[in-house]
Amino acid sequence: MGGRRKGGTPRGYDCRVCGKHHAELPLHYGAEAPLAYYAIPEAERDERCLLNPDMCIIDGEHFFIVGNLEIPVIGHAEHFSWDVWVSLSKDNFKRAYQLWTTPGRESEPPYFGWLSTRLPGYPDTLHLKTHVHTREVGRRPRVELEPTDHPLAVEQRAGITWDRVREIAELVLHPG
Repeated sequence: MGGRRKGGTPRGYDCRVCGKHHAELPLHYGAEAPLAYYAIPEAERDERCLLNPDMCIIDGEHFFIVGNLEIPVIGHAEHFSWDVWVSLSKDNFKRAYQLWTTPGRESEPPYFGWLSTRLPGYPDTLHLKTHVHTREVGRRPRVELEPTDHPLAVEQRAGITWDRVREIAELVLHPG
């Protein structure tokens, strides 16, 4: 593995897939839209979908918000994170939207939702139960998985090693 940043965070890594040295080991990845968005024919998306970097509405009936699913890195202050999309009920989506720019919104109780992003390196993550915790204005909500035996939920509770962070990087940067 490459050098380390202050605090022991690896700077780079030798990729087992492409054989190259990558200067940085990413700690964050994200999906640009919920999986349901990609099920809409591309020619129909402008008419049927409203998508921005934080929210998505499909057919005026399906409501999604993006948040950070954070996973502790064992023995370090850093967290690995995924930007994931979560489907919310219409009422919870409206409430989140109403409070989007309101200071103090972080005191809002969490919203129940369903994970709407498939993540590489895990058994199917679609439709895992979540709680979406609103944070202060300017920060994406924190997505907490319900505690199950799904490997992603286990990692969110127990943390992951730097080797696992590297393994995820190899999966994301070299799909297939």
